[in-house]
Amino acid sequence: MSESKSPLGRKRVVVTPGFDPQSQPVVPADVLAPLSQDSIQLDFICSSFGRNIDWKVEPIFTESFSADLLHPAGVVQAAVFVPLVQRPSGLHVLFTKRASHLYDHAGQICFPGGRIERTDRDAVAAALRETYEEIGVAPEFIQLIGTHPSFLTSTRFTMTPVIGVIRPGFTITPDITEVAEVFEVPLSVLLDPRLHRLHQANLPDGGHRFYFSITWQSYFIWGATAALIRNIYHYLSAAELKIKG
Repeated sequence: MSESKSPLGRKRVVVTPGFDPQSQPVVPADVLAPLSQDSIQLDFICSSFGRNIDWKVEPIFTESFSADLLHPAGVVQAAVFVPLVQRPSGLHVLFTKRASHLYDHAGQICFPGGRIERTDRDAVAAALRETYEEIGVAPEFIQLIGTHPSFLTSTRFTMTPVIGVIRPGFTITPDITEVAEVFEVPLSVLLDPRLHRLHQANLPDGGHRFYFSITWQSYFIWGATAALIRNIYHYLSAAELKIKG
């Protein structure tokens, strides 16, 4: 890990995972059924979030998804925006690749987002603010769909996902001090459980850690971001069962 000083003169440590996420062994995971094509369309997703769906979070991370109930001490409250974009070929999801010099999650692929500040009304407001600051998409171009349970990361952030669709006419203006790249991945790829790989990382202290990954082209999506995607699959799978029988 490398160190640098903050503007206040205090040392800050660049947080790295302590292992290479792409080289850790893949271990068996539950075999899950793919969603139907109808269930990854915008109308169905919006309808699902408007209903009371009985569903369960990804069982491997039940404890991590309990942050909203347990209120663990010593964590940083954060929010991310899961941006859906309608394309002729179907829905896509917009991601950012964080700049390599950032202290938290440097170089990782993630959703736009960040810490919930005192001036933010709630997690939704924080996610919208951070989206505008990071990639230049203003709130008037965003149609909110819903939220999902917060995820407690290994770096002690609680990430509240806010799901929404970006309306046509938007432009992307990334903040180059934070964002190295902005790109899209088809939702059909992200929500195909056959493409979700479960890894077991062996840690330097002798322990181990599980995480999911999804690869698309040259992009390796893993960790908390992949866990949030996995949860959306579980939610829509439950919605599919309830609505379509």
